[in-house]
Amino acid sequence: MINKSYFGGFILLGFSGLPQLEMIIFGVVFFFDTIALTGNTAIILLPLWDERLQTPMYFFLRNLAILDLCYTTNIVPQMLVNVWGKDKKITFGGCTFQLFTDVALCTVECILLAVMFYDRFNAVYKPLHYVTIRNPQLCQGLVAMTWGIGITNCMIFSLYAMSLPRCGNHHLDHYFCDIPVMVKIACVDTTAMEETLFALCFFIFLAPLLLILVSYGFIVIAVLKIKSVTGRQKAFGTCFSHLIVVSIFYGTVIYMYIQAENSSSQYEGKLLSIFYSVVTPSLNPLIYTLRNKEIKGAIKRLTGKEKVPVETAGH
Repeated sequence: MINKSYFGGFILLGFSGLPQLEMIIFGVVFFFDTIALTGNTAIILLPLWDERLQTPMYFFLRNLAILDLCYTTNIVPQMLVNVWGKDKKITFGGCTFQLFTDVALCTVECILLAVMFYDRFNAVYKPLHYVTIRNPQLCQGLVAMTWGIGITNCMIFSLYAMSLPRCGNHHLDHYFCDIPVMVKIACVDTTAMEETLFALCFFIFLAPLLLILVSYGFIVIAVLKIKSVTGRQKAFGTCFSHLIVVSIFYGTVIYMYIQAENSSSQYEGKLLSIFYSVVTPSLNPLIYTLRNKEIKGAIKRLTGKEKVPVETAGH
C-alpha cells in the first residue's frame, strides 16, 4: 500500500542516521564547492581576457571547467539542503533532471579527459604536426562528440531507470538521484539492467582510461628522448598534473560503479560520491593553475602584478 503522505517524488535519506556527521559534511561540501566555483569560473574567463591562453590545451581545459561547474551546480545545492535540514524531499521532476544531468556530465567528463590526454600526446609526441592536427574545427568536433555520447547515454539509461516500477517505494538511500540507487528500489528483476550498466561502465570508464595509459606510455618514451632537462621537466610537469586529475576522477568513479553493492559499504559509497562530485571539481582548477606558469602569468597580467621591463637610458 502506498503511504498517504506520498507526494509523487522521492525522499533522499542521505546521512540522516548520523546527524553529527551531516554537519561536518555540510561544512566540507560548502568549502570545496566555493573553491570549485571560484577556480572553474577563473579558468573559463581567463582565456577570454588573455589571447595567449587561446590554444587547444586551454580550450579543452575551459570545457572541463564548464563541465565541473555544471556538475557541482547540479549536485551540491540539493546536497546542502539534504544534510542541513529535516526536509529530505525532492520532486519527481527534480530527481529526473538531476539524474539525467548527472549521467550526461559524468559520461562527458570521462571521455573529455581522454581527449585532453590525447591532445597532450600529440603535443609531445608529434610537436611539428601539432598545429595541423589540433585545428579549432577538430577541437570543437571532439568536444561535440563527447557531448553527443553523453546525451545519448543519459537518454537511454536514465529513461529506463526512471521508468522502473517501484511499488510505492520512494526512499532513496543517497543524497542525490543516481542510477544505481533508482535500480536498487525497483520491485522487479533488474539483473539485465545491472549487467548492461556494468558493460556500459566498462566501455565509458575503462576504455578512455586505457587510451590515457597507452598515450602516457608513448609520452614517457618521447619525453625521455628530449635532450634538454628543462624541456623534459616541463613536459612531465604538464602530463603529471593531468594524470593526477585522471587518477582521482577515474579511481573513485570506477570503484563506485563497478564494485559489488553490499550493505556494509553504503556510507562508504556515499562518501566516495561526495569525493568525485565535489572534491574533484575543486581540485581540477587548483592542480592546473598551481602547476601552470602560463595561467599564473595570465592572472598576474590581469591583476597588474606582472613586472614589465623598463627601458633605461644608456650610461
